Amino acid sequence: MEDLNIKQLTLAVRTIAEEKNLPEETVLSVIEQAIAAAWRRDNGERDQDVRAELNVNDGTANVFVQREVVELVGSDAVEISLEDAKKVKKDAELGDIIEEKHEVTSFGRVAAQTAKQVVLQRLREAEREVVLTEFEDKIGTVVTGIIQRVEPRVVRVEMGKATGILPQSEQIQGEFYRGPQLILSRGNEAFVEYLFRQEVPEMDTGAVEIKGIAREAGRRTKLAVASTVPGVDPVGTFVGGHGTRVNAVMNEIGDQEKIDIVTYDENIDTYIRNALSPAEVVKVEIDKEAKRAKVFVAEDQQSIAIGRGGQNVRLASRLTGYELDIETAVAKPAEKKAKKNIEDDLFSAINEQGE
Repeated sequence: MEDLNIKQLTLAVRTIAEEKNLPEETVLSVIEQAIAAAWRRDNGERDQDVRAELNVNDGTANVFVQREVVELVGSDAVEISLEDAKKVKKDAELGDIIEEKHEVTSFGRVAAQTAKQVVLQRLREAEREVVLTEFEDKIGTVVTGIIQRVEPRVVRVEMGKATGILPQSEQIQGEFYRGPQLILSRGNEAFVEYLFRQEVPEMDTGAVEIKGIAREAGRRTKLAVASTVPGVDPVGTFVGGHGTRVNAVMNEIGDQEKIDIVTYDENIDTYIRNALSPAEVVKVEIDKEAKRAKVFVAEDQQSIAIGRGGQNVRLASRLTGYELDIETAVAKPAEKKAKKNIEDDLFSAINEQGE
């Protein structure tokens, strides 16, 4: 590397700022840090307190070395005697910090290499800071990217100035990444809400709204919806004619993930019944303080209420905010007798038709 010329650095400020999409003030600060490091390498010591100022208008640079005024100097790098300090500042006193100004125009090869390393490191840090600032406001939203590489445990996605990492734990089960473009979802509920918002314009007008979502990505989602306009069916609005709206959402998240859309209700008894759909509930006993409820269903509805692997009751619990215990309702003797009579009558009718 050739000797480092200060005027060349001054000209580089705007170019670097444009190429890296960084503010000129940030690049200027980085270069000033590099000048200070280079000066320290050529003229000073590692523990010296040095700062630099670069004037981009006239292409000049000055280095300021700070030393403390002491009675007995132990290290020339960081300390200065009172006698020498008064040569720099007439009213200097013990304990003062004296700044000595040094004009610089260029550095040797070794110092130039030091400056280059500082610039590269600080620019990387500045770029990371810009990316973090840009994307921290997008947490919980949906962004579009292009898949760069699929690895065993992560998918790397290009998103403009940044590369996103989609870890295995945040991917949808059963989804394979072959195409060039991907909408990052992290498998959470916000993604489902976003997709429905694209399909249901009534959400933007406020006619209908999503009151709650419980999701196990790649398997099943329960969606509680409500209407703010009399006469508007919220479930039908979200399902769409012939299921067009809900099917469009399922196409985005994968057909393997089923979506249950239920009606939200302020009455927790009714809400729990709706949330456990498609199971039919006989009775609900609610403990509001414990946020717990016993749900009684007919014997032939128990497996439906619980769902495969407990999925239906688990999602219903998350949707309602209540821990749900599914129990079998015991039919009264009169009900059992009535049911038996109906079955006997049905059996007799079948026999008569067969004769």
